[in-house]
Amino acid sequence: TAALALLALGVVYGDIGTSPLYAVKETFNPQHGIPLVAASIVGGISAIFWALMVVVSLKYVTLVLRADNRGEGGIMALLALAASAASSTKAGPRIAAAIVMAGVFGAALFYGDAVLTPAISVLSAIEGLEVGTKAFEPWIVPLATGILVALFVIQKHGTGVVGLLFGPVFALWFV
Repeated sequence: TAALALLALGVVYGDIGTSPLYAVKETFNPQHGIPLVAASIVGGISAIFWALMVVVSLKYVTLVLRADNRGEGGIMALLALAASAASSTKAGPRIAAAIVMAGVFGAALFYGDAVLTPAISVLSAIEGLEVGTKAFEPWIVPLATGILVALFVIQKHGTGVVGLLFGPVFALWFV
């Protein structure tokens, strides 16, 4: 159970854990006019924290983790279950179509998220190198690109390998 929890931490919750990097940077971007004072910092961090808690509690715990399509989970399992429910519903073709369209909409959101999130997460993390020194500035995009290519090369070996590599990293990050 502990090993599976560590794998899930690297695969599922790794995305959630890196999102605050980008959110904090954008929250306190000078273009937004939010002053960098204690009250703004506490308010911004609090909003990010509670948004994450709502997403994790509602989306993952109550919905996504309960979707079980023969051992598979996530939005694609929800889509398959929605299609199955639509074909077996006695409510009529309009209700069935609405159920399928909700599943297709969720899948579209999933694919959009799958394209944007890795790039934003990796770029946000690598941009943190500029905080220490501006010497890294010309290397930010090449480093982020290299990391993304490596991630997608590793990903083809399955989520178990990704979780094995990133589970310990995210456990340390969350601590």
